[in-house]
Amino acid sequence: QVQLVESGGGLVQPGGSLRLSCVASGSIFRFNVMGWYRQAPGKQRGLVATITSGGDTNYADSVKGRFTISRGNAKNTVYLQMNSLKPEDTAVYYCGAAISGALNYWGQGTQVTVSS
Repeated sequence: QVQLVESGGGLVQPGGSLRLSCVASGSIFRFNVMGWYRQAPGKQRGLVATITSGGDTNYADSVKGRFTISRGNAKNTVYLQMNSLKPEDTAVYYCGAAISGALNYWGQGTQVTVSS
């Protein structure tokens, strides 16, 4: 059974940084696409960033230049470095993965709160 476990969320002041981590297990295949989505209260879940096994990345316009997604050396790990955080970045961040195509495996989410 595939499991994705996120870590690294928390409370940070505006302008601060956080690094999210996600480890996927339970698949004999490498997840060719991994990424992060987020959902703020009262809003739909939306894209933050994705990365392929080849290193191709895709970012939401709202996080370009502030967030960096990367893959770990270990199979099926992904990170999200978040800098210059803003209150509007407050959300539950979900790690997702797919062997191919759209993300179809999801973690339980980790809360990120940006507040002074």
